[in-house]
Amino acid sequence: MTDSADVRIVDSADVAPSARIGAGSSIWHLAQVREDAVLGRNCIVGRGAYIGTGVQLGDNCKVQNYALVYEPAHLEAGVFIGPAVVLTNDTYPRAVNPDGTPKSAHDWQPVGVTIREGAAIGARAVCVAPVEIGRWATIAAGSVVTKDVPAFALMAGVPARRLGWVGKAGVRLVEQDGAWVCPQTGARYIERDGALSEES
Repeated sequence: MTDSADVRIVDSADVAPSARIGAGSSIWHLAQVREDAVLGRNCIVGRGAYIGTGVQLGDNCKVQNYALVYEPAHLEAGVFIGPAVVLTNDTYPRAVNPDGTPKSAHDWQPVGVTIREGAAIGARAVCVAPVEIGRWATIAAGSVVTKDVPAFALMAGVPARRLGWVGKAGVRLVEQDGAWVCPQTGARYIERDGALSEES
């Protein structure tokens, strides 16, 4: 179901009839959007990307080519998901139960990844559920996130560790006169007890 004729879904995409797609959104070649998924306005789902059952995307999200967003992920507005990113949903994955019988949907409880407003996940990064990525944080390409990430954090590595802070522009902040400053916009941020917030 779409909000308007302004939605673009290419012929090779597989979009469930019960998925809700916001106005201005585009779903590209070979992408799959599962049942009851909700995409906000002006979202982009790239070639070969997967949006799981009931996944929620806020307005203006970009999910790049071949990214896998498994349910029950929740992405707030303005989230960027790079190419081939994986958001997992099974803490203890197994194909079979201890007795050798195949696992069914009733044999495990899916857990999700929550990504807050404006955050960006770099190409081929993996977010291991359950985990929350804070507002405007940046996860470097190839990282593996296993713990919650604070807002504005710059994370990299396996497992991912904080290397510094980024502002809303995505540029690494520099320390200046007791504050953290964006060299691109001049915006100032204050760090208290390991958390960063915009200067009021």
